[in-house]
Amino acid sequence: MGNASNTSVFTSTLSEREDLIFGTLYLIFGIMSLSGNSLLLLVAHQKRSLLKPAELFIVNLAISDLSMTVTLFPLATSSFFAHRWLFDQAVCTLYAFCGVLFGLSSLASLTVLSTVCCLKVCYPAYGSRFSRGHAAGLLLAVWAYALAFAAAPLARWGRYGPEPYGTACCIAWEASSREATLYILALLVFCYLLPCLLILVSYALILWTVWVSRRAVRRHTSPRRGARGLRGLHGLHGLHGLLLRLSVAVCLGFLAAWTPYAVLALWALLGDARQVPALAFVLSAVFAKSSTLYNPLVYLLLKPNFHAFLSRGRVPLRALLCCGCWGRPGARGSCSAVLECFRSCPRSCAPPRLPRSSAQRGALAGRAAGQPGRGRTVPVMVLLAPSGSGLGTASVAGEALPSAVAKDLL
Repeated sequence: MGNASNTSVFTSTLSEREDLIFGTLYLIFGIMSLSGNSLLLLVAHQKRSLLKPAELFIVNLAISDLSMTVTLFPLATSSFFAHRWLFDQAVCTLYAFCGVLFGLSSLASLTVLSTVCCLKVCYPAYGSRFSRGHAAGLLLAVWAYALAFAAAPLARWGRYGPEPYGTACCIAWEASSREATLYILALLVFCYLLPCLLILVSYALILWTVWVSRRAVRRHTSPRRGARGLRGLHGLHGLHGLLLRLSVAVCLGFLAAWTPYAVLALWALLGDARQVPALAFVLSAVFAKSSTLYNPLVYLLLKPNFHAFLSRGRVPLRALLCCGCWGRPGARGSCSAVLECFRSCPRSCAPPRLPRSSAQRGALAGRAAGQPGRGRTVPVMVLLAPSGSGLGTASVAGEALPSAVAKDLL
């Protein structure tokens, strides 16, 4: 009887057509995730001596996503195609453990990365002290956090088991005991609501800081500066645009990947998880797994220093970058053929450089004329102070985010 019951829970409750669709989807996701995360790690290895402390979390994110791809996708894909779980209960438990461990490691890496970037932009006095030692300590905390929640069901706080659709395994969302209810509640609070709040608040503060500084520069730039002042504003607008795209992409990716599982956890707490359709469980798993291919695309295509490393030809497969260049002026014609794209991509698809501001050009001109310079800055943070002339005017100091901070973010 026990074997018959075990066989029944590992039989797919989806139709053969649905299993074929999701198996094909997992196969495509697995190939794309393996390629994207391997490429991201190859870029990081090539520029390992130039990696900033904040970029170590991007590397850890790629390691987590790649580990999830290697351990989960082959088992789930083959089971979808076979219309049943092909392995035993021990492999089911290992599958679920790896899914929770690497999934929470990715989630925590995104969360810590957002808070570190916020610290560097909004509180530069503290953010400038962030070192590789601090990053290593936070990475240890990320893995300890993920391991604690992944190991809890093995210690009978919560439970691992087959998914309701029968071809994969995860946390048993049915709150059959007080311990299981507390575990699901802890997952909802500490693995979704709190990280979601930190990510949204961090990127909101970053964008607010940049937007306020941009507005202040535009408002107080003297009209007599003419084209030089306008060029400085254009440079600031480019920085703001890059931060906006990166922030929105990270936030949308996080919400899309983890919100379905959060809804299931809430459903299990407030209602009966057995009433949830099997299709809802498989869709939530698909959305969570999609983050493994979404994350490397975000950082390879939207982070200029990673993008530039590929474009300079230090890493093979740079022609893949042309997929992200079709929307750029002048790139459409040059990417019409793969071979031509491979030759011209570094020229036509190079990432946008942050232009020098008028303050930077003024500092360089001052050095050329024998005058003391103001240092290399990007006009983001604006300091307004009385000019001391007694006329009630304000002088705009082009003090800004140091270039090292911009490199950490972009």
